[in-house]
Amino acid sequence: MRILQIREQPVRLRGDVENAVVNFAEHTVSIVAVVSDVRRGGEPVAGVAFNSIGRHAQSSIIRDRMAPRILGADPEALLHDGDGAPSAARLDPARVLACVLRDEKPGGHGDRASAAAAIELACWDLNAKLSDEPAYETIARHFGRPIISNRIPVYAAGGYYRPGNSLAELRAEIRSYLDQGYDSVKIKIGGVPLAEDLARIDAARGILDGGQHLAVDANGRFDRQTALDYAKALGPYGLRWYEEPGDPLDYALIRDVIDTYGGAVATGENLFSIADVRNLVRYAGLRPERDLVQMDAGLSYGLTEYGGMLEVLAEHGIDRSSAFPHGGHLINLHIAVGLGLGGCESYPGVFGPFGGYSPGCTISDGRIAPADDPGFGLEAKPDLAGVIADLLA
Repeated sequence: MRILQIREQPVRLRGDVENAVVNFAEHTVSIVAVVSDVRRGGEPVAGVAFNSIGRHAQSSIIRDRMAPRILGADPEALLHDGDGAPSAARLDPARVLACVLRDEKPGGHGDRASAAAAIELACWDLNAKLSDEPAYETIARHFGRPIISNRIPVYAAGGYYRPGNSLAELRAEIRSYLDQGYDSVKIKIGGVPLAEDLARIDAARGILDGGQHLAVDANGRFDRQTALDYAKALGPYGLRWYEEPGDPLDYALIRDVIDTYGGAVATGENLFSIADVRNLVRYAGLRPERDLVQMDAGLSYGLTEYGGMLEVLAEHGIDRSSAFPHGGHLINLHIAVGLGLGGCESYPGVFGPFGGYSPGCTISDGRIAPADDPGFGLEAKPDLAGVIADLLA
């Protein structure tokens, strides 16, 4: 098997919402297709993925640097070893990633990590389609995990700042998530003064019957003092977690918040490498029995790197059940199920066409299982199907 083409297309997210740092009205995502020479039904089989949500499209990096390296490589050098010889049937995502990163200096991950991830994840989708199985099965088998289509915990990520920021509108939004089968919700903080955020938390807790089903996310907005002020104010609410209080690389700030705040702290979505995660667990004071980690393979070189992150966590006594990947979409749902993680995020009302799941993924009692569509099942998501058709046309 060989790769014939790598196609990339930037797609603008739908919706005009804000967190404490970013207005997503102008945000784009790179969707990528790795087109193989295997044909089924008269059409080439293509793996499709995207670079998650929250970082802009990586068109130039993919088209000008990474795709030419892959297309110029020896095709057999990109294949999986089977009994000591390259397999003609499957790509090796780790080898593809190594090729993508040829002549790239270490460190300075940023946009490069997202670009590489889109390509690497598309290889997983392609391999699963070639095996005519859902991606979670391919992932589990590769990492030596049991293949179980478990329903896993899922929470609705919402409560973004919108024009007006009415408490009545926030209450209605929370009710809509409960009606859809979610039992836990995350809302944003840090975009308004503390007193207003506390009023929003009170409104959400009133719908959720307490704080144990409510998480809050500052998106890295706060300086040390503000992060600690919020930690002290949030303590009595009994929240599910307090997420990204400050800069994601300020491990001392995270440690100070953990020392001050009695509840769970969540972080990691903006860490893009194994080295970053190693420093997090060395210096941020994470409590293995309480705190959560939210690294996202779509932002951090793909599933190969993400698997290495889980190994680092395990070395420091942090179980994979503490991992809840950022990015509420189909790719991370398959990763969470395939790797046996603690659960995943969901974007039921924002970030179309990428956010949320396909109709075959049913949610009830706060849990979800992926459908059995081949690969990540992106083509089964109605608002994504047309985007993919245009990409492959």
